[in-house]
Amino acid sequence: SDEAFAKLPHGTVETLLKPENKHKLDAISTYHVVPGKVMAKDVLGVKGAKSLNGQRIDVKVDGGKVMVDGAQVVTTDIACTNGVIHVIDSVILPSEDKIPAVATKAGKFNTLLAAAKAAGLVDALSGDKPLTVFAPTDEAFGKLPKDTIDSLLKPENKDKLKAILLYHVVDGRVYSEDAVAAKAATTLQGSKVEISVKDGGAYVNSAKILGTDVDASNGVIHIIDSVILPPAK
Repeated sequence: SDEAFAKLPHGTVETLLKPENKHKLDAISTYHVVPGKVMAKDVLGVKGAKSLNGQRIDVKVDGGKVMVDGAQVVTTDIACTNGVIHVIDSVILPSEDKIPAVATKAGKFNTLLAAAKAAGLVDALSGDKPLTVFAPTDEAFGKLPKDTIDSLLKPENKDKLKAILLYHVVDGRVYSEDAVAAKAATTLQGSKVEISVKDGGAYVNSAKILGTDVDASNGVIHIIDSVILPPAK
């Protein structure tokens, strides 16, 4: 609503309406749109929806209130000939950060970022091509013998390190429910990872998925508790 836009910091709307910010405005606008005609009754039980922006909007029903990201739905089911409108009380914003920046801000992927830099993969992870990263935490790397990490970071082992890291990356933006439904995914390393649900948790190979669907402007991150290794060739 107009009141939702009025909550934004003074000058934000004027800045977004400038021609040079058209790309940013388009990203925000399409983040408010979901393909298909989704009525209010269809939202119950849904945890999220993929927007036209590509990023996922979180949906939560809390105490009778429907929340979309941090915005409350205040009016529902305004029918149109080509869809439906639900009114929200705040403007919701997609992530503007690329995968490495999201990982840096999270503060728990320092070893992964150092490894990506050593392998020459930071630029690839910062591109516009959508990617999905199963990201081991610093604690996950800490499970490896210390001499293993030190060895992998040596220049002569760059190709081996690159192969291991690419085994954690899948082409496209694959959210958790799609990953679980697929049961497997081909990584950029070339080998497949198996995705399973067991013992009340989700796993990629033997690594437990600790957190899912962390959005970046160019992909999505799922957090895992162990480093996974590609099969020996």
